[in-house]
Amino acid sequence: MVDDDGSDPERLAAAIRGLAARCDLLLGPYSTRLMRSAAQTLAGGEELIWNHGGAGDDVCVMLPRRIVSVLTPAGRYAEPFVRALAGDPARVPLWVAAGAGSFGRQVAAGAETRARSVGLEVVRSAVLPASGEWDLLSCGAFEDDVATVRRALASRTPPRRVCSVAAGVRDFGEAVGTPDRVFGIAQWFPGESAGVDLGPDEAPFVAALGGTAPDYPAVQAAAAAVVAAHCARRAGDTSPRALWSAAADLDTSTLFGRFRIDAATGVQLAHDTVLVRWSGDQVSGTDPR
Repeated sequence: MVDDDGSDPERLAAAIRGLAARCDLLLGPYSTRLMRSAAQTLAGGEELIWNHGGAGDDVCVMLPRRIVSVLTPAGRYAEPFVRALAGDPARVPLWVAAGAGSFGRQVAAGAETRARSVGLEVVRSAVLPASGEWDLLSCGAFEDDVATVRRALASRTPPRRVCSVAAGVRDFGEAVGTPDRVFGIAQWFPGESAGVDLGPDEAPFVAALGGTAPDYPAVQAAAAAVVAAHCARRAGDTSPRALWSAAADLDTSTLFGRFRIDAATGVQLAHDTVLVRWSGDQVSGTDPR
C-alpha cells in the first residue's frame, strides 16, 4: 500500500496513522522533515518504522529501537569529500555554507568536525570569500545549493573545488547549467555496489525499471523494503520487537550498500556515501582516495 503525503508534514501525519494500522511493515516518507513528522506522530505507539528517507542525525534517534535507518546519517554525509581534500598536499581553506534547515546544519557540522580533525582550515559562512584560493562545500536544500554554487562559480575568484549535496542527483545539472567538475554527494550511485547479500543486485533492479538507473532515493526505498521483508521472514513475526531484534542482528548488504545498525538506537553504522563528479552535463562516480 502506498499513500501520497504530498510533501506536506500535516498531510503525512494524517496519512501515516492509517497506513501504520493497515501494514505489517511500515516504510517511512522521503525527506528528513517528513520523517521527523512521522516519528512525532507515532511517538506514543509501538510501530517500527523502516527509515529510507530521513538522514538527519536527530531523526535517526527520535524513537530508539523503533526506527531502523538504511541511510548514512547527516553528520557523516560529507566524509568522502573531506577525505579527498585531506589527500591533497596543496591545502586551502574550506568554506562550508549550510542551508536554513536542520539537515544542512547537521551535514555542515559533521563536515567541519571531520575536516578540522584532519588538519583542514574551515570557515562556516554563507558569505563567500572575495579573494584567494578556497574550496566550497554547500549543504542545504536543493534550491539553496543551486543558488550557492551558481554564485560561487560566477565570482571573481571561484573556488578551486566545489562540492554540493544537491549535485548528487541528476536534476542538478539542468538547474545549474554549467556543473562541469562540481562534486556531489550521493547515498548511492550506479556501479558502486559490490557484494549483494540480500535482494536483487543492480542489473536486474535497473532492468525492472526499464533499463535506466534511478537516482539514489529509489534505491534507498528498495533497500529498506528488502531488509524489512528479510527481517520479517527471519523472525517469523512482524511484531515491532521481533523485527527490531532481527534488524539489530544483521550485518549484511543490499544493492544500496552495507547495512548494520546501532543496536540501541537504529542509526546506520556501515553504509557510506559516494562522491560523484560532473563532467559536462554527465555525472559519474569517483574514487575519493
